[in-house]
Amino acid sequence: MARVHILATGGTIAGRGSSDTSSSYRPGSVMIEQLIDSVPGLGALAEVTGEQFAQMSSQDMDEVVWQGLANRINKLFDADAADGVVVTHGTDTAEETGYFLHLTVTSDRPVVLTGSMRPATSLSADGPLNLYNAVSVAADRDARDRGVMLAINDDLHSARDVTKSSTTDVQTFISPGPGLLGTARLGRIRYFRRPKRLHTSQSSFSAFAQRRLPRVDILYSHAGMQPDLVRASVSLGVRGIVIAGVGNGNVPGPVVSALTDAVKAGVIVVRATRVGSGDVERGVELDDDALGFVVADQLNPQKSRILLQLCLAHELDRNAVQEAFFQY
Repeated sequence: MARVHILATGGTIAGRGSSDTSSSYRPGSVMIEQLIDSVPGLGALAEVTGEQFAQMSSQDMDEVVWQGLANRINKLFDADAADGVVVTHGTDTAEETGYFLHLTVTSDRPVVLTGSMRPATSLSADGPLNLYNAVSVAADRDARDRGVMLAINDDLHSARDVTKSSTTDVQTFISPGPGLLGTARLGRIRYFRRPKRLHTSQSSFSAFAQRRLPRVDILYSHAGMQPDLVRASVSLGVRGIVIAGVGNGNVPGPVVSALTDAVKAGVIVVRATRVGSGDVERGVELDDDALGFVVADQLNPQKSRILLQLCLAHELDRNAVQEAFFQY
């Protein structure tokens, strides 16, 4: 029987409300032992163990916890202490944690995130079934070498492609463009594809056990955006700026000038888009070669920030950073 270790970090899946119909609740209030006990049949799927790694709302997630998670997972796999790992997580930043692990876990063994949109005490709580399905994927040998995944609401997403699309809808997670990795329903798993970009055992990135990742800011583009936002970030010592641009990663003319000055000051500038899907291409409306910009390709701003942080931590130059956005 496969050995699956669950790392709990809190979130809505561990939330507790004042009643089963209350819309207000406290995330991260239910401990991992209670989560496991709430799911009948887990023992038939795998030899399941649990660990309360953190206890937080996912809006408080940060790079320090990401690094700790990646290093803990790598140690579990290096010691052959687990065949798969499940991470329970709040939905607000699950896609970011998932993508960081997608880049920094060094094993081809499955890592599966899951969470819920309703707290554990809610009427029709979705957490128990999501956890059941996540464990079934983590225990599946065919889940190997698919990178980090998110199993939620019977769907299976690649951490690279998934994003949250609704504030409250249970079917909030989507994978624009590439689509689902597969489905997982009551332990029945179907895979549709494998990720094409580099990940996990193929990745050259490390989580760094004790080094703080460089600061990278995301600036949201809009009509009338002012260039002083760029100058403020540079004055605060950022190493990188990700633009959540309009359309194909665009910003107003005065902001382009400020970003060009930032590049001259040694800041790496990545053009992503605030649009929900599509690629940001080089040289379409801006001369990226002349301006010294990097384009995000398919990554949304929040994931672009993570990849840029890791590139900067590994001291990649601008050309290598651009290549990383095309490879990962």
